[in-house]
Amino acid sequence: MSSPYTPPKVWTWDAANGGQFASINRPISGATHEKPLPKGKQPLQLYSLATPNGVKVTIMLEELLELGKTNAEYDAWLISIKDGDQFGSGFVEINPNSKIPALLDTTNGSRVFESGAILLYLAEKFGAFLPTEPAKRTETLNWLFWQMGSAPFVGGGFGHFYAYAPEKYEYPINRYAMETKRQLDVLDKQLAKNAFVAGDEYSIADMAIWPWYGGLVLGRLYDAAEFLDVANYTHVLRWAKQLDQRPAVQRGYSVNRNWGDGPQLPERHSSGDFAKVTD
Repeated sequence: MSSPYTPPKVWTWDAANGGQFASINRPISGATHEKPLPKGKQPLQLYSLATPNGVKVTIMLEELLELGKTNAEYDAWLISIKDGDQFGSGFVEINPNSKIPALLDTTNGSRVFESGAILLYLAEKFGAFLPTEPAKRTETLNWLFWQMGSAPFVGGGFGHFYAYAPEKYEYPINRYAMETKRQLDVLDKQLAKNAFVAGDEYSIADMAIWPWYGGLVLGRLYDAAEFLDVANYTHVLRWAKQLDQRPAVQRGYSVNRNWGDGPQLPERHSSGDFAKVTD
């Protein structure tokens, strides 16, 4: 057990605290420097990085293109969060919260931020991957918002304390491992009864959930598969492997990726760019 911590009466910011991401975390919002965003020729301009939240959107865009929705063509620009690109003035104009991903729809001037909002925006704009029948639509949105509310405990909780914190402490790791496993159990029971997360149709719920929970059980997040005993979640594993074979998922997974193992395509401006993918 670590030494007891007594909070001060008024919290003050220690810029050196925060582990691996200390240099980019701060208690205030807004731009830190002037930096306009690049813009390409495609209808949609995506500013992102291939974290789980970023991968949700590139999968969605590639799935739309797979359906023949040519107006879903996009330029994907790399936002290096370790270098603080998300605090540039151009990015903050699109997302005042300074988090990836952020989308600009040049056909109508709409800015869209928060990954779940982007998925919903694209589903409604292109009429795909979101059922129109009220009960099925509601169930899909149930699971989309389940992911949005649950995954911060996985990433900011478990992932931070297990993989990124400067020191490992038993209490927070146990606390967030328990919650992560509870969420995996929720998902496993749902997928025991359904081919896809929200029922029998592949949807934006799957695209939102797969990069996080699929990534965990496939051993791609936090090097934590053994620790979390992911082999126990057989239905999540079945589903994760099934989606992993989809060509659009494979393409989307590589976009805006410039680190780690597996395929990397740091920027994407047309379907022809996938010929440049490196491992």
